[in-house]
Amino acid sequence: MNRTMINSVNTLSQLQKKMDVTSGNVANMNTVGYKRNEATFSDLIHQQAINMYRENEEVGRLTPAGIRLGAGAMMAQTQMIGTQGALQQTGRTLDFGLSKPNQFFKVLVQDEQGRSSVNYTRNGSFSVTPAGGNNVMLVTSEGYPVLDENDNPIVLAPEEMEEQASGLIGLVEVDKPQFLERSSATMFALPENPPTAENQILRNLNAAERQEAGLQAGALEMSNVDFSKEMSDLMVTQRAYQFQSKAISIADQMLGLINGVR
Repeated sequence: MNRTMINSVNTLSQLQKKMDVTSGNVANMNTVGYKRNEATFSDLIHQQAINMYRENEEVGRLTPAGIRLGAGAMMAQTQMIGTQGALQQTGRTLDFGLSKPNQFFKVLVQDEQGRSSVNYTRNGSFSVTPAGGNNVMLVTSEGYPVLDENDNPIVLAPEEMEEQASGLIGLVEVDKPQFLERSSATMFALPENPPTAENQILRNLNAAERQEAGLQAGALEMSNVDFSKEMSDLMVTQRAYQFQSKAISIADQMLGLINGVR
């Protein structure tokens, strides 16, 4: 009975993580450029208990001899699903939507320690901020500078911004999105020590390659969250959570019966 409780407790904590992932998807279903997360599970280690010692008596047996006792389940990984979201026309000049998956805008992000790094996003809801003199800088809705193809902030005169911004915005195509780490709801970054070279993970869309970009002005890509699927997944996870809780309750009742035997 103790093993049953241990298995259920191990699985309960992992199911809670799964519910957190699904709840995060639902909370961001209206977030521009958001990509849903998907959690996958794997079994923990199993132990083989051999309770059949006479092999000659097991001739013709169709099921495996012995009992395999598991230790529960764990969440193996959380993966970003990069499927294309629906494009919504806004008519706003500084809104840009990407119509092809695995393409991202480049953004300069500064952390709390003042260190700057390039992040990647599909949220193309941009605006401008004063950049000294009569010039303005193209920034994200959070105020981060949008970068050009040479990783420099885009600074132009106000009258030039609407005409030239779309041609200056830096774009990358990520060939191995599994290496991206989510830094916020819509921002992604490369790990500090990627297992492979950066140029093997992503490439800049420059010059002729820019023709491959699916950049559309006056539109935004919405979240790729399917509300009905997320709610279905959430209900299945809740049922599994209730089942594991019930298993603990039943195991406790059986232990009470055993302890009550005189």
